[in-house]
Amino acid sequence: MTETKTHPAVWFITGVSSGFGRSLAQAVLAGGDKVVGTVRNDAQITPFDNLAPGRAHGVLLDVTDAAAVPRAVAQAIERAGAIDVLVNNAGYGLFGALEEVSDAQARQLFDTNVFGTVNVIRAVLPHFRERNRGHIVNFSSVAGVIGIAGCSFYCASKHAIEGLSESLAQELSPFGIRVTVVEPGGFRTNFAGGSLKWSEVESPVYTETVGKMRRYMSSYHGTQTGDPAKAADAIVRAVSADVPPLRLPLGPDAVDVVRKKLSSVQENLEAWLDVSSSTSFDH
Repeated sequence: MTETKTHPAVWFITGVSSGFGRSLAQAVLAGGDKVVGTVRNDAQITPFDNLAPGRAHGVLLDVTDAAAVPRAVAQAIERAGAIDVLVNNAGYGLFGALEEVSDAQARQLFDTNVFGTVNVIRAVLPHFRERNRGHIVNFSSVAGVIGIAGCSFYCASKHAIEGLSESLAQELSPFGIRVTVVEPGGFRTNFAGGSLKWSEVESPVYTETVGKMRRYMSSYHGTQTGDPAKAADAIVRAVSADVPPLRLPLGPDAVDVVRKKLSSVQENLEAWLDVSSSTSFDH
């Protein structure tokens, strides 16, 4: 695989206070590039700026605030001179059965994970199109590849990112803009810790399905085998490649999930092929 690199590139990364966002920002800065990273409160700006004075710039932003996003993007361009890579990392997990999750919880999840991503992409795209280049990296998950009992709304939000990214790749290709969707498995971030939200209701009828997920997740945090620093290095390699991937599963567990999903889809297709192919008008 051939990789190319132009220094210093400018990365705009949402959610750099912790987790994948922080690890990716550190990897990018270590490689000599610049990072404009979004944080949720003022106290996080200076510590981020101090990671690499003059090359790390913290910007206050809530991605669900559609009016604030263009201002933050303009601020990023003013400070760093341009944006070469946009990374939509900000988001969180919401677990619970579909019947258990409230409308308010579900809508807030989509406002952050889906429409927050859309807000940032829309703000950056005119800049990318004007320059005839750019790379959008959208964070999905293995939950964007398969459905998982106990996190139906979270899976739905990440499936939305998958379809959005694949469509964007086709829409933006004529402008020299590339798209990569990242599909991490289990990594030792705060996703399963303080960032994870649960439904406000717990129904006994789902004890054998969602209940198992609740029990599993109660001891999952801190035991994940994935190293966020290595994930960050993999993302940097993908962005630097002459032909970057549309999808980038991260972790052996993610690779296994994708393989099983492809096999399951193929088996289902073949088993119902006659029925699926029988719906055309007779001529």
